[in-house]
Amino acid sequence: MRYPEEFIAPMREDLTHIGVEELRTAEAVDDAVKNTSGTLMIIVNSVCGCAAGKARPGVALALQNDVKPDRVATVFAGGDIEATERARGYFTGYRPSSPSIGILKDGELVYMMERYQIEGKGPEQIADELKRAFDECCSAACVAQN
Repeated sequence: MRYPEEFIAPMREDLTHIGVEELRTAEAVDDAVKNTSGTLMIIVNSVCGCAAGKARPGVALALQNDVKPDRVATVFAGGDIEATERARGYFTGYRPSSPSIGILKDGELVYMMERYQIEGKGPEQIADELKRAFDECCSAACVAQN
C-alpha cells in the first residue's frame, strides 16, 4: 500500500534536511550501489513510531560522528515501494523490516540494523551503535561483520 505523499513528506524531510539523499526508484538504488566508491548507508524509512522517535533522530545524531559513510541515502517503505524492494534486495540474508539501516561497502553488505534492534532503544543508543559501525565499516580496515 502506498501512502499519500502529503502524509509522508514531513517524515522524508526528517532525513533530507540533514543531507540524506532520497532514492525514489529501483534504478536510483541500483545506481547508488553501483556508483558509490566506498561506503553507502541506506535507511529504510517508515511511518511507524520507532522510525520517528528512534531511527531518524538516531541517524541524525550518528551523522555528527567524525567517521561516517561516504554516501547516505534513504528509501521510504510505503512510499517508494519499488526502491524499497530493491534496497532490501541488497540486504542479503535479512528479512524485510522497516525501519532498518544497511551499510554497503563497494556494493557488499557489511552492516545491518534491523527493526528489532531499533524498537527497544532510544535515539542516543541507536546513534552510538551506528557510530561504532561507522568506525568499523567506514574505513579502509572494514571487513564484512554480519
